[in-house]
Amino acid sequence: MLRRALGNLFRSVDMKAELFGSAAELLDFPLPEVPCCLVLDVRLRGPSGLDLQTRLAQMGIHIPIIFMTGYGDIAMTVTAMKAGAEDFIAKPFRDQDLLDAVAAAIAKDRLRRRSLRKVQEIRANYATLTPREAEVMGMAVSGLLNKQIAGEIGISEVTVKIHRGQAMRKMQARTFADLVLMAQQIGVSKVDF
Repeated sequence: MLRRALGNLFRSVDMKAELFGSAAELLDFPLPEVPCCLVLDVRLRGPSGLDLQTRLAQMGIHIPIIFMTGYGDIAMTVTAMKAGAEDFIAKPFRDQDLLDAVAAAIAKDRLRRRSLRKVQEIRANYATLTPREAEVMGMAVSGLLNKQIAGEIGISEVTVKIHRGQAMRKMQARTFADLVLMAQQIGVSKVDF
């Protein structure tokens, strides 16, 4: 009954909602490729909402979760929030409070997905570097000067500048600071070489 009412509430504000009767149904459903969130009751048929949250995390699924319950206590709320819940709403709740929580969770998921795509793009660009370009980039972003890099790997400073320039071009870095940030995002440093 509550599930159907929530579906109607979300549709009334043009939000697409998939409704599941159990954790197993949710786990069998293909993950959406668009920003989304889960609204879970703490008490589900079968595993609890908290158990499902743990299972999703173990599977590497990081969709924001909003818990709702009529039986919550502080310990349960703390457990859910520490495990990454986006919000914890006590029943009965105002429709607008739930809609606001869902909108905030979807906005957070949109940012997470955008960030993930950016990191994937950076990794793809990094994969196009030659081993020498990657080596020079790692040393440069670790703070070594061109002259130091040249001495350490036994090439001329001019050649270091060429490799560094090629790395910046392939990484699509407008500035050296951009290159450093990209390297941090994908975990590249001198120690990798």
